[in-house]
Amino acid sequence: MENSYKRRQFLHHLGHAAFAVPCLSVLSLDAAASNYLSNAQSDENDSWQSEPRKLGIALVGLGKYSEGQLAPALQDTKLCKLTAIVTGSPEKAQKWKQKYNIPDKNVYDYKNFDSIKDNPDVDIVYVVLPNAMHAEYTVRAAKAGKHVICEKPMAVSVKECQEMIKACKDANKLLSIGYRLHFEPHNMTMAEFGTRKTYGKVKKVIALDSQEMEAGEWRLDKQRSGGGPLMDLGIYCVQGALYTTGELPVSVTAKFGKNEDTEKFKTVEQSISFQLQFPSGAQADCNTSYADKQNLLRAEAENGWFELSPAYAYDGLKGKTSRGPLDIINVNQQAFQMDDFASCVLKKKKSKVPGEMGMRDVKILMAIYEAAATGKKVMLKDLV
Repeated sequence: MENSYKRRQFLHHLGHAAFAVPCLSVLSLDAAASNYLSNAQSDENDSWQSEPRKLGIALVGLGKYSEGQLAPALQDTKLCKLTAIVTGSPEKAQKWKQKYNIPDKNVYDYKNFDSIKDNPDVDIVYVVLPNAMHAEYTVRAAKAGKHVICEKPMAVSVKECQEMIKACKDANKLLSIGYRLHFEPHNMTMAEFGTRKTYGKVKKVIALDSQEMEAGEWRLDKQRSGGGPLMDLGIYCVQGALYTTGELPVSVTAKFGKNEDTEKFKTVEQSISFQLQFPSGAQADCNTSYADKQNLLRAEAENGWFELSPAYAYDGLKGKTSRGPLDIINVNQQAFQMDDFASCVLKKKKSKVPGEMGMRDVKILMAIYEAAATGKKVMLKDLV
């Protein structure tokens, strides 16, 4: 009954958003979210008859994101559940075992991780480790016969991305990237507005994502992170620009910002601004920093504008347009994301956010760094 209410509430809010923007249908407003709800309803109806077990997910890495977002979301999912953990901390292992009723046999460390292949309780491995460890554990998970979700950015090099894709393909396992905003109705509304030209052709996108980073965080160590705010936050700007325009960029220019704390930002950039140029003539002006607070995705089009602020947060997203505010419900992004991947596994279909998309974005991130380092425009080729 509660799940049915949540679906009705979601559709109710989508309907409000459609009425708030003239000439926009509920389906065109958020086809992705509507499709998700349709699939979820279908899966639930099927479960009344066949009662399939939920797919088991093992979280690899029990940091802030796993603790604060993924584990709680797995209490709300319909097609998957938390069944195992991988951590190097005995203290964390004990805490999680008690909190989520995880048996000893489903608790792993990084040394015995490969034995997860023998555990039928685990269908999916979710890699939530520092960026430089993504490739290793994605490959090991695939070789263990598990489907994989890897957090963004996919890896710290294109070569690693290729290895990850190959490993999953060789093992006949699905690979998805943790792009939660592809399952979030505000951001998918931006994509619908842009690609359907609801406000005419998009001329310019402004994407800003910054936060203040505390000293000592692993993200400030390039050996572990692969880079600074660009790898962590700027990837949302890249993604937002691409799904809002519905295009792939053809070139990029970029510039590093001033380093005002050389001790904190010893190995990674403090900030970086970059511009993506698209085939239609549209341009995305983007900025990301570890010493500021910004959260915006805005599109300026021929006949108006539309924006989200905040745009990339876990909750509390808000949108408005030149025609008025958008009244769209905030959803559990991570629950939608993980249920969608579980559905893909069950139906043996490719994720809408596959490894190839992750590799495409890493190519763009590397080109941004090259443009900032050289001061030259870098052409982007062979993006898919």
